[in-house]
Amino acid sequence: MARRIALVIFPGFQLLDAAGPIAAFEIAERYRPSSYDLAVLAPGGGQVTSSAGVAFAAQPLAEGPFDTIVISGGDGTRSLKELGEIIRWLKHVTARRRASVCSGAYVLAEAGLLDGRRATTHWSRTDDFARRYPRVKLDADRIFIRDGDVWTSAGITAGIDLALALVEDDLGADVARRVAQQLVVHQRRPGGQSQFSALVELGGRSGRFAELMDWMRAHLGEALTVERLAAEAAMSPRNFARAFTAETGTTPAKAVERLRLEAARTAVETGHAPIDRVAEAAGFGDPERMRRAFLRAFGQPPQALRRAARA
Repeated sequence: MARRIALVIFPGFQLLDAAGPIAAFEIAERYRPSSYDLAVLAPGGGQVTSSAGVAFAAQPLAEGPFDTIVISGGDGTRSLKELGEIIRWLKHVTARRRASVCSGAYVLAEAGLLDGRRATTHWSRTDDFARRYPRVKLDADRIFIRDGDVWTSAGITAGIDLALALVEDDLGADVARRVAQQLVVHQRRPGGQSQFSALVELGGRSGRFAELMDWMRAHLGEALTVERLAAEAAMSPRNFARAFTAETGTTPAKAVERLRLEAARTAVETGHAPIDRVAEAAGFGDPERMRRAFLRAFGQPPQALRRAARA
């Protein structure tokens, strides 16, 4: 029997928050027919316009039971009073599991479904979310989080990671992998991966440290202490550490590790150099230290990622 999936949208929803999961479930259905019965729902139904101006056709909010309810995020969540019908519906509708993409976590939290649970949302909304919902155990540094029968994910493209994880939970890792390949997703990111990696890549919210990031990438094999980074940025170590963390959402030490992981993973998956040489070039010093970092970030050791890439 097909799993009944309800993807809920509202005026001002983020287009990819909805389209990404829809595509993942659609492709999973191709590989395993009769697995999913997907419907887009909204209060009152009809044409619902996204923040991009593109409209989706939606059915009215329906009675359950549903297998899964996925709440889209978007600018519309900034006016939660206007989403009261969805919030009331969530409180009584029956579903095996509930999920949100990006700021859709606000809707779940407003309905009381995240109280006492671990959850995440888009990095730009985390401070506000934490103030509004102190009962939620917010973990802002995660791509997606599962806490029992409730799943939440970070911003926009993380909705695809969430949907792939839901597919894997339903249909197994092989189907999820094939869906990821069809979507041309390089590799499904584990939920524990940091969503702040993008901020590190960009040099922070304002791009203040973009040049420093380029310099760090060119010197990964060297000792990149806070003192040396601060000197390169022409700042005192204390002021640099504070400003860098505020800009990127992570500490200088963690940023260095992530840049090293990025360089090492590329070398592992696309090159033929021995693992110990990759570890040395990326600045890890020894293979064991790099292996532990890979396990924390990717859930797999370097050798496993190399085998998967070659396969």
